[in-house]
Amino acid sequence: MKKTFMKMAIDLAIENVKNGGGPFGAVIVKNDKVIATGVNRVTANNDPTAHAEVSAIREACQKLNTFVLNGCEIYSSCEPCPMCLGAIYWAHIDKLYYGANKLDAADAGFDDSFIYKEFELSPIQRRLKTSILLPEEAIKVFDAWKAKEDKTEY
Repeated sequence: MKKTFMKMAIDLAIENVKNGGGPFGAVIVKNDKVIATGVNRVTANNDPTAHAEVSAIREACQKLNTFVLNGCEIYSSCEPCPMCLGAIYWAHIDKLYYGANKLDAADAGFDDSFIYKEFELSPIQRRLKTSILLPEEAIKVFDAWKAKEDKTEY
């Protein structure tokens, strides 16, 4: 079954290339049943977050009416980028399978290595100019959250 789901992710990616999208596909499975699929529509939708894995996670969460995908597995045609990997962790997906790796992606023009390197730097050293503003005011948001008795933890 696992190879079938991976083949589905790869086929989605191939079909998406034919339809003007990026070469990435993802499938989310729970109890050996496909819950959601996603493809890369970054350029087609003018949305830098429209990666295959994020799209599949959004669809799965809507279908299952939850923001936690425990018990699910994700099959990605390629090793997820930092954003997608973060989303997979935030969604609490149990297992990740991928086909091509990040070096294969880089060779095709999808090189995320600079992002991994940026994460290791302090904010002041990063390429993205960063400044801290109103930290004393901003911390009040967390105080309000901690005091809220009827919050939904995540």
